[in-house]
Amino acid sequence: MNEPKKAVVLLSGGLDSATTLAIARGEGYACHAISFRYGQRHAAELAAARRVAQQLGAVEHKTVGIDLDEIGGSALTDPHMEVPTSPAEGIPVTYVPARNTVFLALALGWAEVLGARDIFIGVNAVDYSGYPDCRPEFVAAFERVANLATRAGVEGERFRIRTPLIHLSKAEIIREGTRLGVDYALTVSCYAADQEGRACGVCDSCRLRRAGFEAAGISDPTRYRQG
Repeated sequence: MNEPKKAVVLLSGGLDSATTLAIARGEGYACHAISFRYGQRHAAELAAARRVAQQLGAVEHKTVGIDLDEIGGSALTDPHMEVPTSPAEGIPVTYVPARNTVFLALALGWAEVLGARDIFIGVNAVDYSGYPDCRPEFVAAFERVANLATRAGVEGERFRIRTPLIHLSKAEIIREGTRLGVDYALTVSCYAADQEGRACGVCDSCRLRRAGFEAAGISDPTRYRQG
């Protein structure tokens, strides 16, 4: 019997990446999940990623440490910057400079080592915070780089950056994940979650998540610090 194709799946522990892992698994891939300890405010999302990887049957889950907090510039890595509690115009301060570029580069390296040619990332350009590295243009450009900068790409084994959520609303993402058996109670999306993974309920990510469950008509399993 032929072994299933391998895929590397970026897994943050949040709602979107959990759904992406479920989609990749549903397509028959042997999923190698990768998470990053990059100097983010809390480790709750990494604990969530471990739970999600186990629940959704990842064949391997790797957590890679990098220090994006050393360059700062984001409320997610700099404790002196406040996580906003109301919508703002333009790109918010929760944008982490070059985060998805760095994450995809490391996922690409692991994919080449594994012999995987598909890399899944749960970026979304509909219900999102306006981050420039979540746009289709960025993904297409990175895919071109991936196939120029690797031995596998030069030798004709093309990489694909898979973004199954990019044109879906948050409600559509939640419905699809529910259909595929994602347990969203295991996930943490909040930018300012406490050590137990309880959400603040007021940051941009919490607002998008709550609105998504309401629009999907599905009970929100999120644990909030208040209420």
